[in-house]
Amino acid sequence: MVNPEVILLTCEFNNTDHRTELNGVERLIVRRGQSFTINLHLRSGVYQPGGSALDLTVETGPQPSDQYGTQASFGLTDQIDTSRWSAAITSPPGNMVSLSICSPPDAPIGRWRLTLGQGGRVDFVLLYNPWCSGDVVYMDSEEKLREYILAQDGIIYRGGWKYPIPTPWNYGQFEDGILNACLRILDMNPKCLRNPGKDASGRRNPIYVSRVLSAMVNCNDDKGVLQGRWTDDYDGGVSPLSWKGSVEILRNWDTNACQPVRFGQCWVFAAVACSVSRALGIPCRLVTNYNSAHDTNSNLVIERYVDENGQLVQKSRDMIWNYHCWVENWMTRPDLKPGFDGWQVMDPTPQEKSEGVYCCGPIPLKAIKEGELTDKYDAPFVFAEVNADVHTFMKRKDGSTKKIISSVHVGLKISTKSVGSDRREDITHLYKYPEGSDEEREAFTKANHQNKLLQQQDNAGLLIVIKVSTEMRKGCDFDVFAVITNNTPNEKKCRLVFGSRAVSYNGILGENCGFKDLLNVQLAPGEGQLRVALRMNYSKYAENLTEDNLIRLAALLLDYGTQEAYLAVRNVVLVNPEIKVRILGEPKENRKLAAEITLQNPLPVPLQNCCFTVEGSNLTGGQVITERLNSTVEPGQDAKVKIYFTPTHSGLRKLVVDFDSNKLCHVKGYRNVIIGK
Repeated sequence: MVNPEVILLTCEFNNTDHRTELNGVERLIVRRGQSFTINLHLRSGVYQPGGSALDLTVETGPQPSDQYGTQASFGLTDQIDTSRWSAAITSPPGNMVSLSICSPPDAPIGRWRLTLGQGGRVDFVLLYNPWCSGDVVYMDSEEKLREYILAQDGIIYRGGWKYPIPTPWNYGQFEDGILNACLRILDMNPKCLRNPGKDASGRRNPIYVSRVLSAMVNCNDDKGVLQGRWTDDYDGGVSPLSWKGSVEILRNWDTNACQPVRFGQCWVFAAVACSVSRALGIPCRLVTNYNSAHDTNSNLVIERYVDENGQLVQKSRDMIWNYHCWVENWMTRPDLKPGFDGWQVMDPTPQEKSEGVYCCGPIPLKAIKEGELTDKYDAPFVFAEVNADVHTFMKRKDGSTKKIISSVHVGLKISTKSVGSDRREDITHLYKYPEGSDEEREAFTKANHQNKLLQQQDNAGLLIVIKVSTEMRKGCDFDVFAVITNNTPNEKKCRLVFGSRAVSYNGILGENCGFKDLLNVQLAPGEGQLRVALRMNYSKYAENLTEDNLIRLAALLLDYGTQEAYLAVRNVVLVNPEIKVRILGEPKENRKLAAEITLQNPLPVPLQNCCFTVEGSNLTGGQVITERLNSTVEPGQDAKVKIYFTPTHSGLRKLVVDFDSNKLCHVKGYRNVIIGK
């Protein structure tokens, strides 16, 4: 019998071999379906092949069971069997033995206990293994795995579909304490609290774990991580725009007795879910859907009502969000018919309940594209987000309503960060067939999307669109234009109402930013065109803007002759100034480094209480560095600071910067830094 006196875990070797060394090398963190090695110093005697035995037992969860795969007992074999728990001696005879141990590729993830012989015990963490072909999260691309598992930073696309704005994010899934927080999320989920043995067994399945994460990243039904808020009142917490990464959020939740962190909105929920998925070993990417429909009654129609000035009147919970963010997790789907493996939508933002809980997914992208809405989970809701039809009605003062001719499309420019670069990748084609194609019609038929199938193009002869200028920068005055074309052979007399209001990214309207009402607009026949300007003055819009820097433009054209109404709507994004980051010196691992950070005040008013905050995985020690300016920054002047940090690992890293002041809040910037050894 092999009787170990000392057990050496060789964490640095194992963690590096299993690509978990960025979590640290103080404890054993390995991936399933791949062997790891421990060294045993024997109490007495010398190990002899065939003449020595060793009994091993592994257990996970509070109620380990052979039946549920949370416990296994096994002995030594001649060689490793990667399909089950197995162990083999890989060293020559002697009093120091190298023992290779392997878990099956479908073992539950989480904390495990390994008992050797009569009392030697080892604790280790087991993660999903997308490098293992037998694991259901296997991804056959080293380049993609560097992006979707190992990359600790990324880009989230916000702004508008006409002007996507890249926002940097520090996922930080390998920072100190984050893996513990992720495992605690699993332990605190209601399914675990109700039946811990069954939950531990369920962790073998990334479908189950993704659904748990979708529910636990929000706190609506449980002791989840984030509390959402979509108003301007952030008392008791901070604005969602103040976060630069997931590390501070997950640490706050973990160290404060699992109290929800305040506050999050869709991109924050999605980013935290991405961090947790990558930490556990599930390939994950964050996705932005522009003009995202929120269909509350599952009829695939978003009904919007405007008054006689073209301003939205809230009459239903159905909304069109300027953008909405979720994540996609990569896995096979043995629970569905063949062909639905790959990327799966998982949305942790609490919008609608699924099986009684605020969660959404996972649902294959292909199911959305093909209109297969009976597949698990929540396919109709995601299908509506990218395909819902939009009907707009005018509500008159007498209470009557009339349908307006309007062209509003949902599910535009679906975007994610490209593999290996900060460029935007358009993945709309993975969710939808080309508009008007036979394949699109077939998908709509499967989805019973009758509104789209019956919809015909309105050709009433009048066309109104909104055009914008290129100088829509925060702090500037600029013009926007309603362009009207008369394609009829008759002269037209119309009324034009052209208005603008501040709007949040999820469609909630704010105050007026500019308005024009022309009662006698005359349009010449035969493609006669009229261009009407609306001046947007900083002095008018400055105090009304939300943190999203969005203004909703609406141009309503009323034809006196036919009584038809035409509506054009466009959201515009006011661009923040650029933050410039200059690295001073040669970036080296474990050597102090300086960065000079500069922002020019673009506003016609002074900036006070200016503050830069900086964060970066393996750059700032998992901490947020804050630098305040003591002086006021006048219009056109630079706000400038120098910050110091010490990189701890080599490779490409992203330094994420945030600027705040009394008049200019949450301006984001970043700089990629290559750290040498």
